[in-house]
Amino acid sequence: MGGTMTAESLHDGCRWPVPPPDGYTVDDLFTLPDLPPHTELIDGSLVFGSPQRDFHTIAIDLLVNGLRRTSPRELKVRREMTVVLDKRNGPEPDVCVVRSEAVTSRFQTRYEAADVLLAVEVISPESEARDRKSKPGKYAAAGIPHFWLVEMTGEENHPVVQVYELGHVTGTYALTGIHHDRVKITVPYSIDIDLTAIDEL
Repeated sequence: MGGTMTAESLHDGCRWPVPPPDGYTVDDLFTLPDLPPHTELIDGSLVFGSPQRDFHTIAIDLLVNGLRRTSPRELKVRREMTVVLDKRNGPEPDVCVVRSEAVTSRFQTRYEAADVLLAVEVISPESEARDRKSKPGKYAAAGIPHFWLVEMTGEENHPVVQVYELGHVTGTYALTGIHHDRVKITVPYSIDIDLTAIDEL
């Protein structure tokens, strides 16, 4: 645990834990009672999710289905699962691709960064700064080799996917492509996703 926690009243009848002096840890994330679903740990702080737009939900569905369609047996595609980066960071990518051996139980709630090949963030208004700036740097520092950033653009509100790959020398992500209608790439495996198919969901 990150330290002794007390409670303070924020509103009548509502009490929240007071953060320990050094912030929360990953252990706290998984043991604190009654945290809202999809709570993330970023730099020792708990980040609560907000209600999501329809675009966010169907973009995740589109990507999960597309990634699974061509994924090899040694890889699994998962949505909205915590990825443990270090003691003070447990973000929840919207989609991730993990090694099959990392999936050990239907009850598990997390994956280790070393088992993740691809992390995907679909931008939401309330999380835009984290999705664009904070999370990519943390994923790169943890050694996750591939990262996608997805946002809604254009009059038809279609997803645009920015694809990044980790530089082995720099340890940072480099943009390898911006995909408007179709994601057709060969790493981390052969992927072909029709982004315009979101209109059918």
